Amino acid sequence: MRGKKHVLEFNNDKFPEALRQIPYPPKRLYCLGNPDALTEGLAIVGARRATPYGLSCAKHFGEIAARAGVTIISGGAYGCDSESHRAALSVGGKTVVFLGGGCDKPYPVRNVNLYQDIIDSGGAIVSENYWDCESYKSSFLQRNRLIAGLAKATLVVEAGVPSGTFTTADFAIDAGKELLAVPGPITYSGSRGCNRLIYQGAIPVVDDDVFYDFLYTTYNVIRPSDIKTEQKVKHGEKVGQSNNPILEALSAQPINMDQLYEFAKTQCGRENPNVWLSKKLVEAESSGKITKYKNGMYGPVVR
Repeated sequence: MRGKKHVLEFNNDKFPEALRQIPYPPKRLYCLGNPDALTEGLAIVGARRATPYGLSCAKHFGEIAARAGVTIISGGAYGCDSESHRAALSVGGKTVVFLGGGCDKPYPVRNVNLYQDIIDSGGAIVSENYWDCESYKSSFLQRNRLIAGLAKATLVVEAGVPSGTFTTADFAIDAGKELLAVPGPITYSGSRGCNRLIYQGAIPVVDDDVFYDFLYTTYNVIRPSDIKTEQKVKHGEKVGQSNNPILEALSAQPINMDQLYEFAKTQCGRENPNVWLSKKLVEAESSGKITKYKNGMYGPVVR
């Protein structure tokens, strides 16, 4: 990857103060790109094998925060991490990647182009390991403490139990940082980590209002006056709420056809469930919010 190299010693002026304060701080940081990007931003982390729901949440909240000038911090992994970095880039924001190995040995290799875009946009790729150090299993665990340590707060958008994402949340708690989590279906194993964190006291990000309130109190970010909440009451009705039960169900999580048919039988009244389901499914897809996945399931479109 192309970019200016910096070695930030613990006592260097460029060394982030936030990382001096965490348990087991790094002795030095190897930075490729802009060391000034290492500010107390927002960490967004989630599953590598993410669902469209997890990816869309990483993208959505990443864009909101980055557009407001908050640096997005993550680990560059496939799935939610990568989506949060791309979200920051898409709105001209700054983002920082912490690697498990050295910056000259980027992992995963397929994300090299993403890392180069981050460097070129004024962000940084960072590691506590020497430039050509290979990644190994425990190094990813150790880099998670740096992700949580640099950030003022960590947002977990999707996580199972146990998982590497869940350990980042643990590091955030150990470092005395704020923790947020996006709730998910209790029937999905990939949401158990987020739901468990909320049960243990993490701030549940249930809508944009909650997220904007948090950005205001933590980063002094003021909500744009032209953004309105979908669920605000207008003329006695909730704006944005659909009268299509299939659209509402699929907006929550991906569902296969057998499950959709069983659900249709509870909703169709006296109408034939197959006919009712076909009609409502066409309406849902026509809305642009729902799509059919390669595995045959239907679910929300990733924005």
